[in-house]
Amino acid sequence: MCQNALGPHPVQTLHNKYLDAVVAAGGVPIPLPHQLLQKPQLLTQSMALLDGLLLPGSPSNIEPWHYGEAGDEPHSDPARDRLAFAAITQATGRKMPLFGICRGLQELVVANGGALYRQLHLTHGFQDHREASDQPLAQQYAPAHQVIPEPGGILSQLLSGTAPFAVNSLHSQGVRTTGPQLRIEARAPDGVIEAVSLRQHPFALAVQWHPEWQAGEDPVSRQLFAAFIRAASDYHLSRS
Repeated sequence: MCQNALGPHPVQTLHNKYLDAVVAAGGVPIPLPHQLLQKPQLLTQSMALLDGLLLPGSPSNIEPWHYGEAGDEPHSDPARDRLAFAAITQATGRKMPLFGICRGLQELVVANGGALYRQLHLTHGFQDHREASDQPLAQQYAPAHQVIPEPGGILSQLLSGTAPFAVNSLHSQGVRTTGPQLRIEARAPDGVIEAVSLRQHPFALAVQWHPEWQAGEDPVSRQLFAAFIRAASDYHLSRS
């Protein structure tokens, strides 16, 4: 979940689109609040009940000190950083299926020693990957560019090939380096890394775009969530 405010009250939130996409694919979503880090055993006990870990997107960005950069992050959520990194560590250790989206991809990258571009639109050679925030949601989430899967990866296997496909684009930051544990699964035409997977793991895939948006209508989105829930089901059966 993400830290937000509802009037004077601090709240934690999770967009319905992620919950809806999980349910539509046959899963049962259980949001993880930041309070799971208040006592050491709480997250461990919670992870023991789960069959998969979804790292959703967020308006916030990872604090840059996590990947070795100085400076402040005006759109930070420090508790989300801590919870995500701790959950990734546990999921990796348990070989639990993991699916990251947007910020979730960046969390998986940073957790495995990678680093980020803090402002892609100011980095030479890259297009502006941000949405037009003054437009209706349907326009913000409309297809913005192509993604080209790398041959031999999880993504190309799920999609039965490396044919380019169109995705939305709603992010200001991007992957600069992945770290040795991650495999690049896809790129945008300008070279931005759009998907990664964790090596030596049954199913750990993360994408930079938002497949949860109208996931039932887009074939690629349906396949991604179906694969995640299928992996979670297999994980559940392996523990029975």
